[in-house]
Amino acid sequence: MIRSFVINKYLSKEFIKVTINTILVFFGLGFIMNLFEEINFFKDIDVGIYIPILLSSIIVPSLLYNMLPFILLISGIWFFRKIKKSDEVTAMKISGMSNLSVIIIPSIIAVLIGILFITSINPITSVLVKKYETIKGSYERDKDYLAAITKNGIWIKEKDSQKNNIIRSENLMGENLMNITIYQFDKNNNFDRRIEAESANISSLNWILKNVRIIDDKGKILSKNVKNISYTSIYDLDKIKSLYSNLETVSFWNIGNEIKLLEERGYSTKQMETKLHKSFAFPFFLLAMVLLSGVFTLGTSQKENTFKYVFFGIITCVLIYFFNDFSSALGKTEKLAVEVAVWMPILIIFIFSVVGMIYANQK
Repeated sequence: MIRSFVINKYLSKEFIKVTINTILVFFGLGFIMNLFEEINFFKDIDVGIYIPILLSSIIVPSLLYNMLPFILLISGIWFFRKIKKSDEVTAMKISGMSNLSVIIIPSIIAVLIGILFITSINPITSVLVKKYETIKGSYERDKDYLAAITKNGIWIKEKDSQKNNIIRSENLMGENLMNITIYQFDKNNNFDRRIEAESANISSLNWILKNVRIIDDKGKILSKNVKNISYTSIYDLDKIKSLYSNLETVSFWNIGNEIKLLEERGYSTKQMETKLHKSFAFPFFLLAMVLLSGVFTLGTSQKENTFKYVFFGIITCVLIYFFNDFSSALGKTEKLAVEVAVWMPILIIFIFSVVGMIYANQK
């Protein structure tokens, strides 16, 4: 019992050390690559180097969170390769441990890391992404067209050659924005008039407003009960439905509230539901990646060189990424049930890994 505890403690310590080192390597690479992107963005703006460094620092944790499954895969390959190359696995087998026993501790740690990241790190990264968008957005040169979903409704800002318009609607119902108000300002942002309508059909860029009332800047009703008038916008139904695109700003603890908000506004909740199931599946995804790393190392010949491990690791990361992304896209577009789209890739990886580990355990 004591010997088993000592070995498990050693495996835990070494795996955590390898994982931290891998995270630091990815953080450095991610920071450098994103820094070049930020410098390119600010090349025509006199901000110095501080802002690009700040933006890179606060966005990289979110990138690491998304890359964590692949970080765990590489960490697992590195860790198992290390203890196998030093003949520590052989010594453990002599003491009565199997390959399956060796992989249990890293697997448990992977699940715990997944739970930690979802419940504690994800809320932090979501705040950082919001901060990133706020800082970078303040330097955007074209702010004439903005749109957002809030607790107070759907808000759109746009301009044409004559006026600046701010549009508010209570919710989206089918192809119609309901209870819509258009606040119109002149070029100097002086309030001109507002247009109120019962609904606006936005199936095309040429909106059709129904039961319209027009009120001037002094509150005088210019016309009312106008059945149909047209309004030209840069937004149609597809663009309006894609407003809620950056899910990285939503933390795990707020997903339920966001789903409720989207339902109230008439939006599809499939993307948010996909994010929710991905969060639940995240620890199991990390577990599957650690098991997969064990298949690549403990189930292969001792003489295989490091290049092969690196090559297979990179190829596997690419294949899993595209497979997982493709499956999620099917869920978001309702080609598959969200549950199936999210859990199917993980289940396939898990089954493959378990079968591979059973084979490796017999060696």
